[in-house]
Amino acid sequence: MNQSNQPRFKVPNTLVLLFGMIVVAYLLTLVLPQGSYERVVNDHDREQVVPGSYQAVEGASRLAPTAILTSIPHGFEAAAEIIFFVFLIGGAFGVFRATGAADGAIGTLLKRFGDRPRLLTAGGIILFAVGSSTIGMAEEYLPFVPMLVALTVALGLDAIVAVGVMCIGYAIGYGTALTNPFTVFIAQDIADIQQGSGLALRAVLLGVFLAVGIHHVWSYVRRIQEDPARSLVAGIQAVGGPESVDDYPEITGRQKLVLTAVLAAIALLIVGLKFWGWYLIEMGALFLGLAIVLGLIGRLSVDDTAREFSVGAAELTTTALLIGFARAIQVVLDDGQVVDTIIHGMAQPLQNLVPELAAIGMFAMQSVLNFFIPSGSGQAYVTMPLMAPLADLVGVSRQVAVLAYQFGDGFTNILVPTNAVLVGILAMAGVPFDRWLRFVVPFMLKVWILGSIALAIAVSIGFS
Repeated sequence: MNQSNQPRFKVPNTLVLLFGMIVVAYLLTLVLPQGSYERVVNDHDREQVVPGSYQAVEGASRLAPTAILTSIPHGFEAAAEIIFFVFLIGGAFGVFRATGAADGAIGTLLKRFGDRPRLLTAGGIILFAVGSSTIGMAEEYLPFVPMLVALTVALGLDAIVAVGVMCIGYAIGYGTALTNPFTVFIAQDIADIQQGSGLALRAVLLGVFLAVGIHHVWSYVRRIQEDPARSLVAGIQAVGGPESVDDYPEITGRQKLVLTAVLAAIALLIVGLKFWGWYLIEMGALFLGLAIVLGLIGRLSVDDTAREFSVGAAELTTTALLIGFARAIQVVLDDGQVVDTIIHGMAQPLQNLVPELAAIGMFAMQSVLNFFIPSGSGQAYVTMPLMAPLADLVGVSRQVAVLAYQFGDGFTNILVPTNAVLVGILAMAGVPFDRWLRFVVPFMLKVWILGSIALAIAVSIGFS
């Protein structure tokens, strides 16, 4: 048999890649000096670092090699809320799918937008960007993954398009956040500048980056429309339903009631997040209740509802595993006491740069640190107390320092494998991480270049 056409290298499974990163993180804890900043509790009962308080930790014991394994159950423990949320989403979607409303809704959308994929692509990116930019939506997008993938597959596209629409919108929303309470407002509060200030420039940048994001996704859509073999997930079984509009049934009156219940639940979710302080526990409870309501409206028996819920949840087991493994990377770095060392080492060289380059350096630093601190609010509490006074030293306004933080945290959310939301979306869509990188890295290169230019301009115009 001729082996010349066989691939010589096969990219490992995403689970293998994440385990490899856990090993690398462990090795970093062996070679980097251990250190920490002093932390205080602020007025919002959140810990933040004290500038200038970094000290090496002398005589601290290093992690044992068994930490490579023990970090994984600890990772599951640390990510328990989002893992359980994913299972409850899967269960609710399983019941939703059993009512037939999902296929009916997709068929209706296909009939309306089937010949206008550009409108669907651009509209989806804008919608996800607005949600993230205003109220900080991220985990809330997970329930939309199955339907969006099924919709793009039925349009003759692929799962990469679905994830691209969702994640690029999500990244742009976080990167140029207008009123995101979990990132920009926290960062501005720590930097001691008025919350919500600088809105005009961020609004302009939101429009600019949206244009770049829409162009990037649409260019890929046109490429696979011309030649489906150029799909980055060609040869990978799509996660979705029927593959053409003709395979979808007409939606019935009862299924419309099911969709109404789903839309009502989403509206309640938004209200809960905005006004009642909801998060993953409350959202999970909402989707559990939704599954029960959908079973009743769809006239499923109690046993059938339970069975479909279990099947839907079981389908997301791989997603849950990946989230736990991804969180274990951060567990190793935190337990090894090297995260503060990395932050301290990266911040020092910025003091010697001219203002424009210092701002760009802050962007680069925040981008790298998002791997080690994937939480947007967590990154703000750790880095902004350092970046704000550093901005004063190098002649950069604190508003620019906040913008650099937003760019670094928000855009790289869709690149770092330690981000549980990204890992969850990719797993639910059936997109391997290496295939996603081939799609998103060119977009990130555009973002890094454009973001650097934007920061240099912000410095030159005295953005404050």
